[in-house]
Amino acid sequence: MKNYKLRFNLLAATVGVLLLCAGCTKDFGTINTNPSNVTTPDPKFLFTYAEDQLAVNGTEWVWESFEQLFRFTQHFTSSPYEITSNANSRYNVFYSQVLPNLFEIRRQISLKADSADYAKMGATTYILQVMQGIKVTDLNGSIPYSEAIKGRYEGVFNPVFDTQETLFATFLSQLNTAITTLSEPSTATTKTFGTSDVYYKGDWNKWIKLANTLKLRIAARYENQDKTKTAAIAAEVMANAIGPIQSVEDNLTYVNVNYDAAGGAINYRDIKYGGIAIVDFMKKVNDPRIGVYFNPNSLVGSFKDTLTKYGKTLPSFININDPLIQFQGGPIDWTTNTPQKAYFGSNGFDAGGLNKYFLISTINRRFYAPRWDGSTSGTFTELLASAGESCLMIAEFIKKGYISGDAAAWYNKGIEASIKTMNAIAITAGSTTAYSGSGATEIAAYQNNPNIVLNGTNDLERIYIQQHLNLIRQPNEAYVFDRRTGYPKTGSAYYPREPFGEKIPRRFWINDPGEVNRVNWSAAYTAQGFTPNVIDVLTLSNERVWYDKPAPEFGQGQ
Repeated sequence: MKNYKLRFNLLAATVGVLLLCAGCTKDFGTINTNPSNVTTPDPKFLFTYAEDQLAVNGTEWVWESFEQLFRFTQHFTSSPYEITSNANSRYNVFYSQVLPNLFEIRRQISLKADSADYAKMGATTYILQVMQGIKVTDLNGSIPYSEAIKGRYEGVFNPVFDTQETLFATFLSQLNTAITTLSEPSTATTKTFGTSDVYYKGDWNKWIKLANTLKLRIAARYENQDKTKTAAIAAEVMANAIGPIQSVEDNLTYVNVNYDAAGGAINYRDIKYGGIAIVDFMKKVNDPRIGVYFNPNSLVGSFKDTLTKYGKTLPSFININDPLIQFQGGPIDWTTNTPQKAYFGSNGFDAGGLNKYFLISTINRRFYAPRWDGSTSGTFTELLASAGESCLMIAEFIKKGYISGDAAAWYNKGIEASIKTMNAIAITAGSTTAYSGSGATEIAAYQNNPNIVLNGTNDLERIYIQQHLNLIRQPNEAYVFDRRTGYPKTGSAYYPREPFGEKIPRRFWINDPGEVNRVNWSAAYTAQGFTPNVIDVLTLSNERVWYDKPAPEFGQGQ
């Protein structure tokens, strides 16, 4: 009897549970969905997030740009440190933060009944995608692209790695399609991102200019492999009715009052200084940007009186009558036997009494990280693409005969845009500026300096050096430029590359993705001649991505 009752009770309980489950099946999804969860995201907000993530993050600025790339390009000098696994954050950002949101924007647009009205919004997502894609392949070579993000929508978790040559062809196709779409007349029903587009506020013409500037970047990267392709792309850009970015107002910048990329970490591991070559050149040509890029040393005010009082003489590398004596660079390679290296860090010059003069100019930290010292004023500006960059590339292409035009006019236009851009960034940062007012006088004086004006002797080198100076806020572009051209050139009488005994990596690395996609990753590495699972500089300095294979060594430009 007890067993019967037990079985009956168990049966009743089971039936009760089943009935309860059946009762919960009706409208289960609706009842059990958190109403605060977003199930249909607004494309505008996804776009804002993607733009925010495209700005160079603090990890990249500190571990990669300040600590490595700017030393390789010889814009800055600092105590050398090994490359760590913190480098190449661009890769993970691309696949985890940028692409998923851009793909989702396009998917949401495709689901709308009036999707045609969103065509221009969709077109801009490809421009952002290509901009970061170029940067990722620059130091990684073959990467997943044509099958990227298919895991989310199609269950493809082992995307192929597209070759760099394939990537560039795809990038150009996507940019051309975007330019065509954005060039079509807008209608009363055309949708826009509006202010959710934190870059250009939905200005389609500015997006076209950015797309054309990215085409110029691709053209430059083709050069060492296919000059004919470089010429064809450049000609396309120049023939476009809107063209590339040509004015400071069209620069692609990101400003966020709550964001200071490097912040106090700008001093991480060591203070950064100006190099000898860059400081000496900027002094020689009286470059108005020198006080923007670098801080004055201690040789200001009444320092001469102090030296006289205590009978002190400055080191031989300093000219006491130098009108810009407050700017002194240090060697890029700290192992070289130069007198300047004795004055890095806390090693000041004994000026007598209690006076200690620090002779080597540090980088202007306020310009690069406005709040590095805890200040609450000054805002960081991320410069992603600029008029200085595109105008000077055009001058280069004209000088090389890839396109026709007035190289000197584009050269001067690029110089003007660069100085104005750096001045605007300095103002926003609360930093030392290049000029006050319009800057017309200072810019004209610089352009007319005999060491700056194109004179028919070393015009290409002069164009190159202005590109080098302009890219001081775009570390990846600065590295790519120096790597593809071999300038500044070792032994140059105009602007020499300094001795540098370290090996410089020509690529970064992609970690083994695991069993799911190891076959494709391994095949891509084998095809490129890359050694897998290594991050040592010696190996990385001997292995090159496709477009870099014919390029000269650093400092060995023609």
